[in-house]
Amino acid sequence: MPEGDTVWNTARVLERALAGARLTGSDFRVPQLATTDLTGWTVRESASRGKHLLLRLADPDATDWTLHSHLRMDGAWRAYAPGERWTARPAHLIRVVLRSPDAVAVGYHLHELALVPTADEGTLVGHLGPDLLGPDWDPQEAVRRLAEHPEQSIGEALLDQRNLAGVGNLYKCEVLFLRGVSPWTPVRAVPDLAGTVTLAQRLLAANRGRWTQSTTGVLRRGGTSYVYGRRAQPCRRCGAAIRKDELGERVTYWCPACQPERE
Repeated sequence: MPEGDTVWNTARVLERALAGARLTGSDFRVPQLATTDLTGWTVRESASRGKHLLLRLADPDATDWTLHSHLRMDGAWRAYAPGERWTARPAHLIRVVLRSPDAVAVGYHLHELALVPTADEGTLVGHLGPDLLGPDWDPQEAVRRLAEHPEQSIGEALLDQRNLAGVGNLYKCEVLFLRGVSPWTPVRAVPDLAGTVTLAQRLLAANRGRWTQSTTGVLRRGGTSYVYGRRAQPCRRCGAAIRKDELGERVTYWCPACQPERE
């Protein structure tokens, strides 16, 4: 699943490809935008908000609009040179194509695709907590939001984008391992919520700008994580077998020795 740093990187790809360009064509392959034509519109900037991507544009009358998309589990944007073959995904997964004189941006399997006045962006992302990679990052506000649900498990709370925006399953598992906290620990029993959210921000920021996500400092295959994706393999700290189980609607990985449950 794309995490906040992946969406941030994707926004930068679209920024480099399209920012400042006047679109020469568009093709929306979703019912709600099927008749929309952005030809002649100017791309102002590409930004991310947690796991949401916001492509800000201006129409020929200089009115500001935002093309919003959510990547969820399987969405992706790719940028190609004009005439280059689109190879990222099968063609039937394409949801939108944006053309400029120097680039073609193709959105695959996008979710919640919407075009709204930029002034109304809050209707789409206003519910989100502080963005770990955004200028609004506020660890105290993130802690306050987490603490409002003291009985919720910390694993589920970190994934709730209303608390803090950008953490996905990988970072949830890795942060809790590094903090020595079981994913099933109630929020009220987590010893240092501020330290937990600060570490989450540091990990996402460390991976910003690259596609290989590593929490260990190692970039080679098989060495990038402590527990995520390592079921039954030995813990890098204590040697116990890493476990995998369900937590809410997601799988979670943890070390039963390094992450004791607290009540």
